[in-house]
Amino acid sequence: MAAGVWSVPDPGQAEWLPVLDIPEPAPQRRLTVLLRWLLLLPQFVVLWVLSIVATLAAIVGWFAALFTGRLPEPVAGFLAGYVGYQARVAASAMLLVDRYPPFSLAAPAGHPVQIELRPGRLNRLAVLFRLILMFPAVIIESLVSSGWFALSFLIWLVVLITGRLPRPLFEATAATLRYSVRLNSYVLMLTSAYPKHLFGDAALYPATEQVYSATRPLRLSGWGTAFLVLFLLAGIGSDIASSFGTTSGDSSNPAVRTAHVTGHRAR
Repeated sequence: MAAGVWSVPDPGQAEWLPVLDIPEPAPQRRLTVLLRWLLLLPQFVVLWVLSIVATLAAIVGWFAALFTGRLPEPVAGFLAGYVGYQARVAASAMLLVDRYPPFSLAAPAGHPVQIELRPGRLNRLAVLFRLILMFPAVIIESLVSSGWFALSFLIWLVVLITGRLPRPLFEATAATLRYSVRLNSYVLMLTSAYPKHLFGDAALYPATEQVYSATRPLRLSGWGTAFLVLFLLAGIGSDIASSFGTTSGDSSNPAVRTAHVTGHRAR
């Protein structure tokens, strides 16, 4: 398959880890950076609607995969389009590209953000226990994504001032998005490959390996790795702060305090 093209070939292929293709970081228009999330509001609304449909499609696909070991082709096609659409919107929101994502589930020709999916045979036992198996990857993805969001204002400020996303930040941000794409693909049964290689592919591909894009293969520099670790730490800190905030809010609520006292007396 040619690089940068989305595909949903017939099932029956070997396990394939989804690929995210993004070009090297380029200059961005400061006006679109300034208004980026405001401009993407219609996209967020469409994504919310599509997420409801995707959930229903995934439920249908789960039952089908449980009995047949594969997703029905129409379901796989729609879910693959949804994952691709989500990736394009996220890449724009995370300042990886300056191109506005089209309102389309089809693979847009010439768009800088591309994914490659190859839905194939699925292990029925893994399908049955999908919700349990995906839990560790969900935790990792949640931490790194929430960490990126916690630092998003600073990242936005850097891009607004300099007019581009610095290479180390690009690497860490692309790694974050790629892991999300792989998790979404696994959850939606578009791949049997468990999400992996958050910290890039340097150990898998030699430096002489043919490069299709800045993220195929994804090689993180020392600073890129440091920023990705920072995202994880910021995500952990954000979760801890959120937990303390929830605890504080509960303790100040008379109804919650009464419930705690009642439970203590019952014991």
